[in-house]
Amino acid sequence: MENARRSLPNDPGIFKLIGFILRRRGQQEEGLRNLEKALELDPRSYDIMQQIALSYEQLGRYPEEAAILDRALSIIPDDVATECARAVVDFYWKADTAPLHEVIDSILAKNPGSISGAADSWFVCALAERDPTAAERALVALGDGPCWGDDVINLSRNFGDGLLARVMRDEAKARAAFSKARTEQEKIVQAQPEYGPALCVLGLIDAALGRKEAALAEGRRAIELLPIEKDSVNGSRMIQYFAVTAAWTGEKDLALQQMKLGLGSRVALNYGALKLLPFWDPLRGDPRFEEIVASLAPKEPPK
Repeated sequence: MENARRSLPNDPGIFKLIGFILRRRGQQEEGLRNLEKALELDPRSYDIMQQIALSYEQLGRYPEEAAILDRALSIIPDDVATECARAVVDFYWKADTAPLHEVIDSILAKNPGSISGAADSWFVCALAERDPTAAERALVALGDGPCWGDDVINLSRNFGDGLLARVMRDEAKARAAFSKARTEQEKIVQAQPEYGPALCVLGLIDAALGRKEAALAEGRRAIELLPIEKDSVNGSRMIQYFAVTAAWTGEKDLALQQMKLGLGSRVALNYGALKLLPFWDPLRGDPRFEEIVASLAPKEPPK
């Protein structure tokens, strides 16, 4: 990496690539510095701005994430994905869904044909607000696309149907949807048996279906295949979603243990998701969970 940086000192692509590598290694701050250098060399690069925003999010530096996304919107002002990403900052940071809700309403009012590009964000917003009507509309807008995308973790439309049905306490519909999701996911795992994220998702689905032992085994295997030491970013996600799997199978102690492991990087855990999303409902009311949520809450600025 150093040789490339010395031989091509003004190539933003080199600094961008180095930033990606360092971020995966868990060297978040150094990775960010390289991405910022890349942006100095290419100050109108929308792609680099997006990557810097992701680094700020992973570091919990939400004011700076908001600022860089505002800068990106000044270059591409009507980009639906970036508008949603900017609004999501307030959701993750403050558990405030109002900005995201406003963006979704604006898209529906001004350019409803483009809502498919924001339908996953709409679904997340509706889940957080416990609005089943909006969540169902978002799922329709998704078509066959995934209802949830968290880097390497992708949850299918059928998974979304199951999750919504469970929130609405329609158990028969939830089981039918999760069973369809399992059939889809099992094919993915069979095609990529050593791919941790695919097994991680299968574990979530099995947890939703009450297949406890299979779910826990799949979640543990996903962490073995993609440990945090190998990939800081996505290894953290394996831990986060295994915590959800454990919570859904009734293993609260295990879930909380995994959450504490994930707190070290803050890549995968944020205040808004823990505070509002139904993934974490089985842990609500447990003082240990509430303590973790409170530890991620935005701090009052010093007076």
